[in-house]
Amino acid sequence: MENEDDAVKNTRLVEARARNISHNVRCTECGSQSIEDSQADIAILLRKLIRDEIQAGKSDKEIFKKLETDYGETVLYAPKFDMQTAALWLSPILVAGAAAGVWAYKKHKQNTNVHIMALNLVRGVALTPKEKETMLDLLTPPPSNGTTLSWWRRWPGQ
Repeated sequence: MENEDDAVKNTRLVEARARNISHNVRCTECGSQSIEDSQADIAILLRKLIRDEIQAGKSDKEIFKKLETDYGETVLYAPKFDMQTAALWLSPILVAGAAAGVWAYKKHKQNTNVHIMALNLVRGVALTPKEKETMLDLLTPPPSNGTTLSWWRRWPGQ
């Protein structure tokens, strides 16, 4: 009975490992599906190959390496990090950095323009209508209708 339990556990383990690997391998015929989700002939053969490799005692890393060497780097959903894929991996960081740089530049330019307008006012230099509007927007306090309370005064129990 213990042998049957061990065989069932071993079968479940092989099946779980095979499904995990199959979800991370792209179907070479379908392209957008994993081999676990695809019913193409090549996907069925690759799933069988993965199960055979697991039963032969190979590790997941060895199986991924074999699939990569046999079918190319595009068969894996997560390409490795090297000089060819560096742009792919670093592009989100580069885009976020560029967006932060543009935001910081605009903020700096806005602050610089306000300072220059203030200096021009002090020096007696006439402002353009747009500069006057900007200065009035910055210097006019928000309207108070007497109902605005600080957040801590609205806290329950006070």
